[in-house]
Amino acid sequence: MKVDFAGQQFEARPAGTLWWPERRWLIVADLHLGKSARMAARGGSLLPPHEDQDTLLRLKAEMEALPVARLVSLGDAFDDALAPEAMRAPDRALLEDLAGRCDWTWVTGNHDHAAVPGLGEIISEISEKAMTLRHIAGEGPDISGHYHPKARLGGTTRPAFLIGRAHLVLPAFGTYTGGLDCDGPVLSALVGPGLALLTGQNLIARPLGLPTKRKRA
Repeated sequence: MKVDFAGQQFEARPAGTLWWPERRWLIVADLHLGKSARMAARGGSLLPPHEDQDTLLRLKAEMEALPVARLVSLGDAFDDALAPEAMRAPDRALLEDLAGRCDWTWVTGNHDHAAVPGLGEIISEISEKAMTLRHIAGEGPDISGHYHPKARLGGTTRPAFLIGRAHLVLPAFGTYTGGLDCDGPVLSALVGPGLALLTGQNLIARPLGLPTKRKRA
């Protein structure tokens, strides 16, 4: 689905990636590689141990569907500082293969500020075309991740893109990531009136920030 933001044209994709045709950049947020291993090590909920493979294979499919010149990871590619070394060898090999297919820019996040491996450029944010690509939304216009937004429509809740006047927030791409309600106070205040695009087999659009109708007494 075409998205006009900050004077630029993007494509929001059903898988949860953002394509910038002019630059041939594929933008993704919050892979959270290594989450199941971290939770198991800390005695938390046991998740199936193949989330890294699933996340990377879905990313591979996106990269192979488009003429990608650069992949931009908007932070929290890894779930903690130990995750890169804890990756299973096949998953690490797959990540290295993907990183070798195009230029790769790792924007650091609050989880992986000390964890991003040397598989490309590491940077805190990118300034491009009068907007900023960063992990956590700041002064707009910017494109960010961090909040793992989810939106509800017709009894279904899905990860979603949030598009407002000054902020475009990407859904988390990682397989086992939670989410924050786009209608809750944090994201409502941040994004304001705009549009949510629910991911899935097809993108579904619904408005954001519409005033609630008063019930008749």
